[in-house]
This record gives sequence, C-alpha cells and structure tokens, in this order.
Amino acid sequence: MRSDRPVSIHRFYSDRSWIEGTAEDQLEQVAAMRGVINIAAFPDLHPGKYGPVGSAILADRIYPQLIGNDIGCGMSLFVLDLPFRKLRLDKAAQKLRTLEGSWPGDGAARLNALDLPETLHVQALGTIGGGNHFCELQVVDASTENSALEMSGLKKGDLALLVHSGSRSLGTAVFSTVLDRFAGLDPDSAEGQAYWQNHCQATRWASLNRTLIAERAADALRCGLKPVTDAPHNMIEFRDGAILHRKGAAKADIPLVPLAGSRDALSYLLVATRGNQDALGSLAHGSGRKYDRRSMMGRAGATRSERNELARTSFGGLVVCEDRQLLIEEAPNAYKDPTRVLNELVDAGLAKNVASLKPLLTFKKAAKQEQSTARQDKKRRLQDRRSRR
Repeated sequence: MRSDRPVSIHRFYSDRSWIEGTAEDQLEQVAAMRGVINIAAFPDLHPGKYGPVGSAILADRIYPQLIGNDIGCGMSLFVLDLPFRKLRLDKAAQKLRTLEGSWPGDGAARLNALDLPETLHVQALGTIGGGNHFCELQVVDASTENSALEMSGLKKGDLALLVHSGSRSLGTAVFSTVLDRFAGLDPDSAEGQAYWQNHCQATRWASLNRTLIAERAADALRCGLKPVTDAPHNMIEFRDGAILHRKGAAKADIPLVPLAGSRDALSYLLVATRGNQDALGSLAHGSGRKYDRRSMMGRAGATRSERNELARTSFGGLVVCEDRQLLIEEAPNAYKDPTRVLNELVDAGLAKNVASLKPLLTFKKAAKQEQSTARQDKKRRLQDRRSRR
C-alpha cells in the first residue's frame, strides 16, 4: 500500500502555536513506522505516552498504541430545556455532586438496546473518570453562523452540557490485550479482527457513557435534554482502504464538532469545511495541553488561597473538583489558548466557527459523601469551640 516516498506530515498550525519539540519528534517517529501513509497534525498537538496527541494517522495496519486505553473517548454536546434565568449556580453545583459514584440505572437494558452484552463493564457506566474528563454546564454565548446553529436546535442564551469522557475500564481491558503489539496488527489477521471488534464495542460503550452522564446531570438539575452532537477523538476507522487512527483528533465528517477550552476559557462549536483531504476528516478536539501534569504542581495552587481561586473562573463560573492534585493538574494555565487553536483551524481553511460556549459550571470530581460529612463535622466542632471561648 505504501510507496517508497517519504510520509507526508501535514501540519495545520503556524509558528504562532505553542508546539513542544517532543511532539514534533513524535510525529517524525510515527512517520517512520511501518505502513504509515499520511499524517495530519493540528494546533492542539502535544506529546503523548505512545505518540502525538492531536493527530490523525493513516496506515495500512492497526496500531493500538496510537489510540491507547481510552478507546472511544470523545465529547458530546446536549441542549437543556432549563431557562438561563432560572439557573442558580451555587445550587446547581451542589446538585451535580450526585455525578460522583456509580450510576443507579438499569445498565443491562441500555447496553442491550445497543446490542452490547448486558454485563459489559456495567459497573463503570455513567461515570466521568479522572484526568481531563468533565461534565460542563455552558451557555451559548455568541453565534457567527446562525443557520447552522438553528439547524442544531441551539440558539444564543441556551444552556448546554458538554461531556468529555470515554470507555473507562472497558477501554483499559481491551488495550491490555495488545500492550506489546508495537509493530501493529494486520487488520485481516485473527488478532487484528478481534481488536477491531473489541474496539467497536468500546467506542459504542463510550458514546452511551457520555449520554448517561448527561442524563444524570439533567436529572439532577430537573430538566430535559436533547443531543446536539457526539464527536469521538480516540478511535480507528477504515478509510480509503486503510486504517485511520485518531488520537486526540475529533471526527469531523459530522455536522458539528465541539472544540473544548479549559474550564476558564470559551469552547467553540465548529463546522468542518471538508475542503482539505490532507486533514483526514479530522479537526483539533480541544485546546491541548501546554504543560504536563507533573510540572503543574509547581505552576498553580501552591497556597490555599490559590486553590480556592482555581474553584472559580474569570467568567464568574464555578468548578467542582474536590481532589487537590487533580484541581492543580487541570488548572486553566495547563492548557493552550483555544481561541488560538480555533484561529489556526480557520486560517488553514479546515473549519468555520458556529458559536462560542461560555463555561458556567465544570464538574470533575466530588469528595465521597462520608469524607465530606467528616469535614463538615470537624468544621462545626471548631466553630462550637470558638463560640464557647
């Protein structure tokens, strides 16, 4: 399938983008891998464990490491029927704490409806996970393409949920079976076919998981919801007789693609122009990391007051993240400027901006109820002691 000519790496970013040298090195390393045909790299590019995040790679074989363990990870957007004027952020923050812990619904029925085994990692369904995953309440802040926005069922001032999560323990289990297959898998081999089938299950499971998270959030807020778009960005698919690997690159051959900002930055809703075949039907999926998690421990949240500030945004929004380390690792300055990423995509002729989405409330992790109760009891005891003095 592949000729002797060098692999083309199409970089859809300029010198104005923050791109680490390590990520560029990883692009070259992937280009040298057997059977790689074409690579598209986007302005959210940053180094990953096995390869560059923010890239799409076309090859004649399957490379599970280029996808990793969170198979099917993506972002889903939902519109709520809750009027903005009725929203009380402090109360909403308390209500969304119910997203912590297991989902109490009928997982077997929801899995069966998708022709998935009814016991398929049912215990993890409806859960967000850690890292950069979240459920964010947003408001449609501005629109530049009104017709595209209206076709999606959104309008300025609407409340929406953006959910970022994946296949949780299922993806990890699938990836564990191919951890040592660095040379890739022949898609026609028994092992390649087995991985493909498991991958497809994990991708469908991940999409269902995002829906269940959104349903849990809507139930907590006592409102209804409708899906707007579902854009996976960690997946493989067959394309033009080859295998397309998307690692942190959003599937863009769909009507609308979310581009997530940090919890203190706007997100965007894009329409892919589909004019450039070198983009491999993909777009940037978010702003992309600027600093890795380890280095963030010295860049943010050094004092209690700084950590308290991280629980609020410059938009007047709130952040529910009651894990100190995660709060710091995912601080807004860990990420690139999503507006710069957006502008690079527009300048490259890959996408048009449909609307901006302003963050109001970002849920990442709540403390376990017993821990929260213990802290409240301790606080009350201290207050009682002070009042008796």
